[in-house]
Amino acid sequence: METTNRTYSRNMEDEYQKFIRRMNPPRVVIDNESCKNATIIQVDSANKHGILLEVVQVLTDLNFIVTKAYISSDGGWFMDVFNVTDQEGNKIRDQGILDYIQKVLGSDTSFTNSIGVTPSTDRTVIELTGSDRPGLLSEVCAVLTHLKCNVLNAEVWTHNTRAAFIVQVTDKESGSAVSDPERLTTIKQMLSYILEGSNKAREAKTSVVSHGVVHTERRLHQMMLADRDYERGTGGGGDGDTRRPEVNVVNWYDKDCSVVSIRCKDRPKLLFDTICTLTDMEYIVFHGHVDAEGPEAYQEYCIRHVDGSPVKSEAERERMIQCIEAAIERRVSEGLKLELCTTDRVGLLSDVTRIFRENSLTVTRAEVATRGGKAINTFYVRDASGYSVDSKIIESIRKEIGQTMLKVKNNPQDSNTSPQESPTRFLFGGLFKSKSFVNFGLVRSYS
Repeated sequence: METTNRTYSRNMEDEYQKFIRRMNPPRVVIDNESCKNATIIQVDSANKHGILLEVVQVLTDLNFIVTKAYISSDGGWFMDVFNVTDQEGNKIRDQGILDYIQKVLGSDTSFTNSIGVTPSTDRTVIELTGSDRPGLLSEVCAVLTHLKCNVLNAEVWTHNTRAAFIVQVTDKESGSAVSDPERLTTIKQMLSYILEGSNKAREAKTSVVSHGVVHTERRLHQMMLADRDYERGTGGGGDGDTRRPEVNVVNWYDKDCSVVSIRCKDRPKLLFDTICTLTDMEYIVFHGHVDAEGPEAYQEYCIRHVDGSPVKSEAERERMIQCIEAAIERRVSEGLKLELCTTDRVGLLSDVTRIFRENSLTVTRAEVATRGGKAINTFYVRDASGYSVDSKIIESIRKEIGQTMLKVKNNPQDSNTSPQESPTRFLFGGLFKSKSFVNFGLVRSYS
């Protein structure tokens, strides 16, 4: 009876939120005149938990670069302002894209029902988490090929000795989703065996579904968070000399909230990664400021837990800091960037990753896509022993795969640009000296 009442209460709350949203549909204002170097997008809407992530997700999936953002969602209303550019740093002037933004962000339904979500009714989605090791992607691909599965799309993240995969496959013969229960069980069992490897201390997880809807990057964050990749063991995170983020959490008792400040090297999709993690940890951002116009990004958020409380303990602060650090680091593409573009065929990914493994290269991140019969794949690779990748090995691999198919791209993480100090970047920084703030020393600062 109690369960029924809770379900009824949640349903009534959802219906009420839908009613409020219909009565107060989102208002979207796009301004290309006020700022000389960015398009300003303002979104006003009835407030609900997760709405900030929905808006940021839409902008991220359009491959916009957010250079500044101002967030206000205290009370029943949500108002955000974003300064955005395209990948080349230009304003968004394509009228088709501007109309699309108006349509999606101005919808009275969930924004994320419209963009960045892959319907998978015609394919099988496989989710994997486990211990990372050299050659793991090659082994997974070999198993799928052996089981007569064709990989259409895949994304692989590795962080802190852990790995997460989302793979979309079809049956080799029919080209449709794999739906036979016995075959799905076989796929799950064989992949679980591969993932378990030699690390029996950490659990490997395999999920196989024949249909569904998934936002890949959001789901990868959730999988790695659930897998506790933020916990750094004695073996370290394998970050080498990579500069880690600076994250600080303090309580602002006058406002009964916590202030999270983040400073790190800027990169695409950084805002999505931090907001995604705060949302999945069930924190609400009701004020915030983002500045990413230079080589470094600065983010500050006033947050409360969904139960209305600020951060309650030192342990909670420590976990939040670790989780935000992990969210930032997961997408940092360590290694040499290789791009493969060729005609797709069954077993292609298995062959390519086998060649990487045979040449002692380990894949730290991968994006695999199939469009119009073409395989468009991006791999970030490192030497399995931790040394720099030998250029002779890369040329040998290119000759074996095809020099016109596999190209070496510059790694954006190799930039030696020195960060610029800016004492005014933090919106709430001047308040940290106030007695109303308490900082328990939980600051991560790495040089």
